[in-house]
Formats: sequence, structure tokens, C-alpha cells
Amino acid sequence: MLKIFADRGGTFTDIVAVTNNQTIIDRLVNCPERFLIVPLPNQQWIIVYKLLSENPEQYADAVIQGVRDIIGISGNEQIPYQNIEVVKMGTTVATNALLERHGDRVVLLITKGFKDALRIGYQNRPNIFARQIILPTMLYEQVIEVDERYDAQGNELIPVNIAQVKQDLQKVYNTGIRSCAIVLMHSDRYPQHEQQIAQIAEEIGFTQISVSHQVSPLMKLVSRGDTTVVDAYLTPILRRYVNQVASHLPNVRLMFMKSDGGLTDAEQFQGKDSILSGPAGGIVGAVQTSKRAGFDLVITFDMGGTSTDVAHFKGEYERQLDLEIAGARMRVPVLAINTIAAGGGSILFFDGSSYRVGPESAGSNPGPASYRRGGPLTVTDANVMLGKIQPQYFPAVFGSEGKLPLDKEIVIQKFTQLAEDIASLTGNYRTPAQVASGFISIAVENMSNAIKKISLQRGYDVTQYVLCCFGGAGGQVACLIADTLGMKQIFLHPFAGVLSAYGMGLADVRVTKLTGVEHPLNQSLIPHLQQLMASLEDQSRRELNKQQETKLEEVVVKKVNLKYEGNNSIITVDFTLDVAFMQNNFEKEHKSRYGFIQTEKPLIVESISVEVIQKMDTPEEPVIIRQRPQQKTPQPVEIVQMFTEQKWHDTPVYLREHLQPGDHINGAAIIVEKISTIVVEPNWKAILTERNHLILQRLV
Repeated sequence: MLKIFADRGGTFTDIVAVTNNQTIIDRLVNCPERFLIVPLPNQQWIIVYKLLSENPEQYADAVIQGVRDIIGISGNEQIPYQNIEVVKMGTTVATNALLERHGDRVVLLITKGFKDALRIGYQNRPNIFARQIILPTMLYEQVIEVDERYDAQGNELIPVNIAQVKQDLQKVYNTGIRSCAIVLMHSDRYPQHEQQIAQIAEEIGFTQISVSHQVSPLMKLVSRGDTTVVDAYLTPILRRYVNQVASHLPNVRLMFMKSDGGLTDAEQFQGKDSILSGPAGGIVGAVQTSKRAGFDLVITFDMGGTSTDVAHFKGEYERQLDLEIAGARMRVPVLAINTIAAGGGSILFFDGSSYRVGPESAGSNPGPASYRRGGPLTVTDANVMLGKIQPQYFPAVFGSEGKLPLDKEIVIQKFTQLAEDIASLTGNYRTPAQVASGFISIAVENMSNAIKKISLQRGYDVTQYVLCCFGGAGGQVACLIADTLGMKQIFLHPFAGVLSAYGMGLADVRVTKLTGVEHPLNQSLIPHLQQLMASLEDQSRRELNKQQETKLEEVVVKKVNLKYEGNNSIITVDFTLDVAFMQNNFEKEHKSRYGFIQTEKPLIVESISVEVIQKMDTPEEPVIIRQRPQQKTPQPVEIVQMFTEQKWHDTPVYLREHLQPGDHINGAAIIVEKISTIVVEPNWKAILTERNHLILQRLV
């Protein structure tokens, strides 16, 4: 049987498969340049495979093509689904649709008098010095104002005008719109009017009906409304993609990663849960593998082809309720991930006076200049120029037939021309390698600033943490990032190049339910909170039962979101029956994050959440026995030239599969894996553990 874990990224799609099928393994071992095979206990193997996300000449969908390649069938044959146990995946389909504004047409139904509430928003100005405010494009196409109203106490002031709503919705339906978002005042507590309107929309024939009291049952009309519109805008796109994948895998259990780090069955996967689907898998993979390696304080650093995602871990996953992407506000629990537009595919510019890296990306088509599709210079090309990426060890998946290695010659030509252009414009000559190194320094600074935002700026001493680097490009800059931040240790899992996909296999099924409270925290409120949490737990378990997974072990996590009265900044703490304990935890975190506490202000319970976690069977990692004598050091496969610290170094290249537990390698060195490259800078050393984990330690 096969278990497939996949992450479809902006540049590459990563696939990790677990199987006990000897026939598949016997065939794939003959393709070592394409597949990495790792033995596991109990006569199982892990298969690691990487392919371009977009390659229209070769295939329509990268994940399905990856499954075909592993099984060994052509694009015309039906996939033998009876041999596949489960497919767990993350996808950027919904994220890209939001960024590019390619979602479905949506009509917004909102309480009369609030037609422009979502457009007006909170009137905050991200750039306070901008003379011209450019508002993001609204996701909804039309607005229907509903003549109805509850007051804040639940008294019905104006009943729904049923006849008018039917007439208005039918008119919109006749224009071809099939998706509607229903957002009414105070419906987070009093949802009856929304339920009435949803029934009308269903009778008329709308295929996607998103109602705010189900999508985001929290206060704040604007963010609740935006979340509901996003859900209505993206869920149809997501549903079509899910159905497309499912059509190739009939009768196979298909699961998707949600933005909160939990898996869910494809039928339960919604647009509001999909925005951070891919990055969430990376965080889960980084945290779980770091914990297995003995690290409890972790900064995760995921550098892919298009973007870099960073996150902070201190004993539990950090989540946030408020998220804004491409001008769309959402209030749903998501992993706290800071994303910047800096990756291996980030385009390099010289604007006449300064170097610039990104935010534009070359993607996978055309990709970097070295990808043989006529692309521009990128961060990946800079590392090729510096010798930190050696084409002979990089997957040969380029060119029109997808079989050629990286093109180093075009990289040298382009950097030589760029160096001449810079010299002619500024009179300041730099060698092509110095120019490439300058661009890398800027990219490293940008990525380091992203880490500072989620660590130093929130009161955490980043020097006490391990830097867990992963993603296809993470190992190329790991030491440079750690040097910039003063970090002393770097953790690199053997599947670091595909850790987002591996994380899908390490994740659990999670269902999270929230409800608003908005009452002062005191002992008399505790029975009410217990009652609400019991209801949320019951809802979560009912949703889990729908997914029909054999129960292994369940964990229930209860949280309260607290804030000072008159303040909107919430801090999440564990729920207990001891009010003083919760208050103390809140004040400790507030002091660490903001540098002060306000003991004179009462604490408000803004909302509560209950998360039911269903533990899933995850792959074990094998222990490696050292075969080579302890005094015998590993031998490099060759010596290459690498430019770092403003000079060229004679640099040994090691194959990771040749390393054994206890081996120490001092930089400068390059450690090559089949799915990524690790650069050990001169002031660092690499140590291989018995679990095949690579630990980099700073020497000075």
C-alpha cells in the first residue's frame, strides 16, 4: 500500500510516499537521480520525489503526475487506486486565486445601511506617508442590503423581508452569480436571520452559501464579513480542484492541510481554511522533527522558490486569529507564520543606484535563468554563480523535455553583463561573483528581518533557539541567516528539502471551534465558559465522526483569548478553573511581548476555543549504525570553488549518504543531498547524528 504526502508549492511540488510495495521499490532504485529511497523499520520505505509545479508540456497536475511517476504508469493509464491508502496534501490553489483575484463571482448580503462597511474597513493606513490611498479590490461583485435587524441584546427590531430577499437574490442569480456571502449585524450571537436567508438562497439554486455565524462566529462585523466573503470567493475554486484530484483517485481517502496545522477530509476543506495550507505543513514538519531531535525552542525557516516562511515555537504551535493577505481580512485560527516574498526564484534587480531582491518571482515557468526557459537572474542563479549550487548535483529536470541540468554558462554570462552595466552606471566595478554575493547579502538581511519580527520584537531571545532550516533553498543560506541573528545551532532534517510534504504525514486531524464571549474574566464567569466549551467540544467531535477515521488517541485543548478592557490586542492562554492562574499567564506574556502590564484594567474574555486533536499514525525514523571506524573521516567526492567572505575557497563536496553518525565536517564545505544543498560556511561545523539529523554548530 502507498501513503502519499504532497505539497504543491509555487515553484516545486514535493512528494513523500511511504510504502511496503517491493515492486515499486525495485523499479525506483534504478532511478537514483530522480528518487530518494530511505528504508524504514517493519519492511517499509520512504520515497522522496520533487518535480516542477508547472510544466504544461509534460503534465496538467503535478501531484497526480508525481503519483503516476512513483507507481510507474503513463499519463493515459488509470491510477490503481486500490493500492493507495491515503493522500494527504497542501495546496496553494486558493492562495493563488486570492492573490491573483481569480476566485468565483460573489454577491454579499448585508444588513441595510452597511453596504460599504467592508470597503470602508477600519480606515487604517499601512503606509501613513502615502499621498494616494489605493484600496484593495473587493472580492464581492454585487451587494444586497437586507432590511432586518437584531439589537446587541438579541431583540428582533426588524424581521427579514422574505419577499424582497427572494426577489433580489433571484435577480442576482439570473446574472450568473452562484456564490453568496451572508453577513448580518450581531449574527455571531443571533443567527436566525442568516439561517432564513441561507434557506432562500439554497431554494433559488446558489451552489456556494457562506454564512458568517458558521464561518467566523466572532464579534466585529468587518473581519467576520471579510472572512465570509473570502470563504464564498475561494471555496468553489477549491472544490473544483479537490474534485479534479479526486477524479484521478476514486475511493482513495483524500485529506488536506488546513491553515491551523491540522488535517481534514477533502469534503470538509473550505476556502477560509486553505490560505496557509502549504506553509502549515512545513511548520508541522519542522516542529515535529525538531522535537524528535531534542529541540524545544525552535525558529522555523522555510525558504522555497517563491517565498520564505518563518515561525516561532516554544512548546506549542502559535496561532493567531487575525490575518490579512492581499487586502483581505480574516478572523479564523491560523498558524502564526510570517511570510516574505524572498525565495530562490526572487528576481534580482539593479535600479541604477542599489541592488534589489524581489518581491517579484520567476516562479517555475520561466523560472531562474539557469532553468533553461529564458528566465531572469534570481537568488538561485546567484548561488550558482558563487559555486554554492553545483549543477551536477542538482536535479536534472530542466529544458523542454525536463531532462537537462542547470545552465551555469548563461548565469555567468548574465552576471558578467550585469557587473559591466553596474560599472558603467556607477563607475564602481565589482566582479560577477562580488555582485552575486551582494544580492545574497540583501536577501539574507530581508529574511533575517522576518525572523526578528516573530522573535526579537516579541521579547524572545533568539540566540537560545535552534534554527530549523528547510525548503529547497534553506540549506544554501542557513549559516548566513544564523550569523546575522547570532544563533549558534542549525537543525537540518534529511528530508529538509521536502519537509512541507513530510509534515503532511506527521500532522494530526484537528477540528477547532470558536465562539465569542466579551465578558470580564472573574470566577462567576467560569461555569458559563465551561458550558460553552462543552458545547464546542461536542460540535468538534461530531465533525470528527463525519471523517470516519479509526480513533487512535484524542486530545482536547481549551484556550481563552484575553485582552485588556478597551484594547483589541488579544493574548491566548490555557483555560483553567483558576482565574488567578490565567491572569498571571496573560500578564507574563503581555510583559514579554509589550514590556508592560496594566493591573488597574480588568481582563476581558474576548473569545474561547476548543480544539479536538485526533492523533494519526506517523512514519518512524530509522536509527543509523556507524559502519566506518571512528577515526576514519569522510572523504569528499571532489573539490570545487566557492565564493564566500569575499574570496574564493577550495571547497570539498560531500554526499550526505556517505556520511555516518559522529562525522564532523568543518566549513567551508558543501553537503549535497538528492533534494537540496547545504552550505557549511567557514566558521561553522556539521555533525551527523544517529538519526541522520545534521546539526550545524558555530565555531566562534
